Amino acid sequence: MNATLLTQSKSTQPMITQSTLTQPEASLSQPTLSLRAVSKTYGDGDGTVTALHPTTLDVRPGELVAVSGPSGSGKSTFLALAGALLRPTGGQVLIAGQDVTALPAAALPAFRLKHLGFVLQSSNLIPYLTVREQLTLVTHLAGQDARAGQARADDLLGLLGLGDRAGHYPAALSGGQRQRVAVARALMNDPQLILADEPTASLDGPRGREVVQMLAQQVRERGRAAVMVTHDDRVLDLCDRVVHIVDGRVN
Repeated sequence: MNATLLTQSKSTQPMITQSTLTQPEASLSQPTLSLRAVSKTYGDGDGTVTALHPTTLDVRPGELVAVSGPSGSGKSTFLALAGALLRPTGGQVLIAGQDVTALPAAALPAFRLKHLGFVLQSSNLIPYLTVREQLTLVTHLAGQDARAGQARADDLLGLLGLGDRAGHYPAALSGGQRQRVAVARALMNDPQLILADEPTASLDGPRGREVVQMLAQQVRERGRAAVMVTHDDRVLDLCDRVVHIVDGRVN
């Protein structure tokens, strides 16, 4: 996953009924993310490769779930399916009550822009935009009022300890500061679901924990759901739940 995404815009739970984009937001009693026997394969016949075996998982509001596993285990495929970036071969993906596997491809960018926030590996900030502009780009793409977007950006930056960096460019920030900007950017559209792809990969231990602590705090305070793909065992204790994936099988 990369910065071009911005231009696109413990127990078993009962099955969620399909809703439409025009219906009210999903109730807090419902999972924000539901995977129902979701699988992904490539090729056919003897050349078939299973990237993700049938997986069922719910993530609820206020919950940060880590998906941990070694490189090549299927973590990236899992996250892409959860973020409506890949079509599953089988099963259903429901986000905020909407079966995204039933949506046409043309409707997915707007859905992602409204309902999802992405924290990308190595922050993936746009080098020629200031910190504030990284955030206001989200509201610009969503067609929202520019003044309101700037006010929200400044509020978020202040909340995350970046108020004095609003006019700086990414090159002038530390690695930890860049990742905090990435978290702020993911929160700009007030998404129901936040997906983080190895957010500590380029950070040392203390800076990595700082970023994940901040993410967990925002998830709980805002009642949002989050999934973090990671192989960094140093931050797993900060998560509400950890699921492990090996060879495309989630345990």
